[in-house]
Amino acid sequence: MMPWTGGPSRAASGTPPGWAAGLSPSLPHSRPLSEEEPRASSLPNIPNPFPELCSPSNSPILNSPPGGQGPPREGACHMVKVFSEDGSCRSLEVSAGTTARQLCEMLVQRTHALHDHSWALVELHQHLALERCLEDHESVVEVQSAWPLGADSRFVFRKNFAKYELFKSNSLFPEVMVSSCLEANKSMAHSELIQNFLNSGSCPEVQGFLQLREASRKVWKRFYFSLRRSGLYYSTKGTSKDPRHLQYFADLTESNIYYVTQGKKHYGTPTEFGFCIKPYKVRSGVKGLKLLCSEDEQSRTCWMAAFRLFKYGMQLYRNYQQAQARLSQHPWITPTPLQSVSDSALVAMDFSGCTGRVIENPSEVLTAVLEEAQAWRVSGEHRLGVGPPLSVCAHSAASIHRTQPWFHGRISREDTQQLIGRQGLVDGVFLVRESQRNPKGFVLSLCHLQKVKHYLILPSEEEGRLYFTMDDGQTRFADLIQLVEFHQINRGILPCKLRHYCTCVAL
Repeated sequence: MMPWTGGPSRAASGTPPGWAAGLSPSLPHSRPLSEEEPRASSLPNIPNPFPELCSPSNSPILNSPPGGQGPPREGACHMVKVFSEDGSCRSLEVSAGTTARQLCEMLVQRTHALHDHSWALVELHQHLALERCLEDHESVVEVQSAWPLGADSRFVFRKNFAKYELFKSNSLFPEVMVSSCLEANKSMAHSELIQNFLNSGSCPEVQGFLQLREASRKVWKRFYFSLRRSGLYYSTKGTSKDPRHLQYFADLTESNIYYVTQGKKHYGTPTEFGFCIKPYKVRSGVKGLKLLCSEDEQSRTCWMAAFRLFKYGMQLYRNYQQAQARLSQHPWITPTPLQSVSDSALVAMDFSGCTGRVIENPSEVLTAVLEEAQAWRVSGEHRLGVGPPLSVCAHSAASIHRTQPWFHGRISREDTQQLIGRQGLVDGVFLVRESQRNPKGFVLSLCHLQKVKHYLILPSEEEGRLYFTMDDGQTRFADLIQLVEFHQINRGILPCKLRHYCTCVAL
């Protein structure tokens, strides 16, 4: 029996029991088992049915941040689902670094669509009525990983003829909306103005009035805004740009800009020309969205184009140059001319004499076109050795257009305007559809000056032959294909030539 030394006991001195055994004081001592807690040895040995949940490094559920899908992992394969305009979808397996341009090229090959630079991948948030066209260099997986789990966000594969219009259109940036700290851009050419935007050393601004939705009261109020490289500001005192009156509103580098597709329904916008600045940190819900509204389409287009130029800078211009380079390498794949041609240019030629001459009279042009088309049809019938009955010719002329990508069947005027608006409000974007008011007629819907105009095409018959006309028979065409091809070369009665046709592909 050990003698008692008279020193204090461990309980009295507060010394943990483990110290006597030489354990480090940094290790916590175990909590004693209570009577209600069974010992481990008394539990049956049951195998874990979900072993993957025990490894946080391999668990996508435990690795995902709250409310998101988590950042993409390098080297891993990801599934991306893409929808088309008609609602069909296709799932593709891509890598983390796959860009929007690369994914569009994959879809063009799989759908056997005509390859050109106007195909785009659109990010659509249906519950927020927001959409934007991804830039060619953006990572598809990275954009998808920022979506909230369970939301109805999706990618849509469609044409966007306005994607690079900011580098080509002279009317995109009105002088009244663009200013510079040097006040030197009022007489600048369009190319010089674009270089001014891309040059980080210069400091242009886009300015003008916008309607702002106040989040607290959900009402719209008009303010004078200024968009600079450092961000978007609005003035608290009229049009004053004094630093004391400028209120910081939004950051460019940490946000994306979206079209508001149904502004009056979802947000009560005063006009149909709403757009939204959505910070990266806002994953779901309306809270945190910065909603704005322009007076017209030209103003909205200017604001959104300047936002893209300030945010992406030279990267955006490199995307445009690469798209142009792809067209120059394969010039036969583009359905539209690469360079703009004057609307008044006529290319019809008369080779009946010893030398050719340009036909300048529009009525003579139409006569030559009709004669050439009729001669081509007659020669084709002779080659086949048969002459089809007149009823067969009329039926062919009335239905041959159904095979063309620009023909969209029986869709409404509202759907037509939405379709052309989604694919880009660029001069010359068009489609042909059946008329809802006239059961025998058709409608040519054409975009000009960012507005969609509709022209009625009526069939007429003369001497047993079927013709189509848009001007009460003054100019007549044998079928709709001839009508469209003529106006792709000549303006005729239209405000501009037909340049880009709206088309939809099924995935």
